[in-house]
Amino acid sequence: MYRNGITELEVVLAVARHRSFRAAAQELGMSTSAVSSAVAGLETRLQARLFNRSTRSVALSDAGQRFVERITPALAEIQRASEEAGSEPDMPSGRLRINAPPEAALILLEPLLLEYMRRYPQVGVDIVTEPRMVDIVADGFDAGIRLAESVPQDMIAVPLTQDIRMLIVASPGYLAHHGAPHQPEDLLQHQSIGMRMSHGGVYHWELEKDGQKLQVNMPVRISLSESRAIRQAALGGVGLAFIAEWLIRDELAQGLLIPLLEPWCQPFGGLRLYYSGRRYLPARLRALIDLIHEQRDNGQRIG
Repeated sequence: MYRNGITELEVVLAVARHRSFRAAAQELGMSTSAVSSAVAGLETRLQARLFNRSTRSVALSDAGQRFVERITPALAEIQRASEEAGSEPDMPSGRLRINAPPEAALILLEPLLLEYMRRYPQVGVDIVTEPRMVDIVADGFDAGIRLAESVPQDMIAVPLTQDIRMLIVASPGYLAHHGAPHQPEDLLQHQSIGMRMSHGGVYHWELEKDGQKLQVNMPVRISLSESRAIRQAALGGVGLAFIAEWLIRDELAQGLLIPLLEPWCQPFGGLRLYYSGRRYLPARLRALIDLIHEQRDNGQRIG
């Protein structure tokens, strides 16, 4: 193989992920001109245009899309083989930086992160929680955590939790005064505890049953941006809440919160750890990914 062939393939995948020569260069630690030259050289040898470029955008051509789909798994296997060929893996060290939604730190701490820190005492862990999505590469994070549907398509995702279900709940006291809804349309006769999103709006409840999907714009008595605060408001009888089942398991078991319209509350893809497919995966991140797989294989539950 041409001696720069592997590097050229890595460059093509980076440009495809970011749709930007400059961003690919930053990820790979190369100059933008070197990235452009590598792509041009490979296109010349293949006699095919891999990217359609303009002054404002970069996008895969049809030929480029087919090429990337074929080489991605092959290159990943080559990279894994190269890592395993080393005499010994690097001992994880440094700081592992992860960006996550506010509730994720509570889910991850036990059993995952506490076990990780016990195994790798030379690694410090920074979990930065915020509701908004960030560019983990540009902001210097090793990885991010988000719901499966929110993971950027150019990232590699590792399942962290099982599917998640949002439940409509209320306190017994609230239901004694206001009654319980029996159909989705009944919800509009009730007050709710709204989830304030990072963009400023209030989340519209998304319900589904037998393939029928509804989005309910509930009357909001109070809006909060943190799920544990919503739980407390629901326990206080402020109104109906739409909240992740894992966060209120104890309250459900004790009868402090009552689930409503359960057939309309369907599970969806859970949390994913995601990271950029950059050339060299830090040992500290690889160790975390290996621990996630180990715990899942052993039947340990996260969240």
